Amino acid sequence: MASTPGARRWILTFRATEPLSPARQRWRERRRQEVRRLIALEKRFLPLLLSALLPILVMPFTATRGLPGQVLLALVFNLLILQSILTLPVIGVVSYARLRQEGFRWIGVVGGLGLWLPVLTGTWHGGLFRAVEMVLLSLFFLFTSIRLVRLLARVPRVNGLVMAGAAAGYLHLGLTGGVLATATQVLVPGSFSLGAAASHQVLLDRLTYFSFVTIAGVGYGDVLPANAVGERFVILLSVASTLYVALLVGLLLGRFIASEEVEMLEEDELGLHRVDGPGQP
Repeated sequence: MASTPGARRWILTFRATEPLSPARQRWRERRRQEVRRLIALEKRFLPLLLSALLPILVMPFTATRGLPGQVLLALVFNLLILQSILTLPVIGVVSYARLRQEGFRWIGVVGGLGLWLPVLTGTWHGGLFRAVEMVLLSLFFLFTSIRLVRLLARVPRVNGLVMAGAAAGYLHLGLTGGVLATATQVLVPGSFSLGAAASHQVLLDRLTYFSFVTIAGVGYGDVLPANAVGERFVILLSVASTLYVALLVGLLLGRFIASEEVEMLEEDELGLHRVDGPGQP
């Protein structure tokens, strides 16, 4: 069986004096299949990063362009939802993992379709509908960030594509904060002080900007929490972003060190095998 590029960093060569048990052989085969699937997923991380950047870049234009802006916003968010679903398939074979995957997909589908209703009707129907739509989108982006962390914890190697996936998870976290802050402002008016740009149309754009400023720890002070609800939101967002960055850095650094150690051990093993010669003890 031909070896998969990169898989050798994950699976050590096994020099056993006795044949492997059937259970051990099945386990090794499952691990090989999982590694192949994880390596095949790497090429999807860069498109995910680019699709996560699109909403951030176009929101200043969609906020002031009326119907064309709403169409563009729906398009870029639906593209991001689709790319997130394609990038994060089920890796395991456990039934409840597939059930979680179906729930993840349906939240994304319902949230994506909800963005087209203002396009069809020309306006958002009531504050409650917009709040529910923002909550659905924020849940989807939050689940995407969590699933990305779980996926990056299992990757067999660290390279540029994997780093792009980590950056995409960070952008998803910022978008989560932005749409959830929008839902908070709609349900509890006055939770945030938006400054001069306080119109209803630019709400998502301003609060997404506020989310990224908060998780980056910059704090310019032009958009501020204005009551206890907004303040608690900022606390939770700051804690979540700090934990995400710390966890992600730890996972990627640990994976990089482990892959380097495995590679050195394999090289030592192959070197000893060449010195001893085939058939030598």
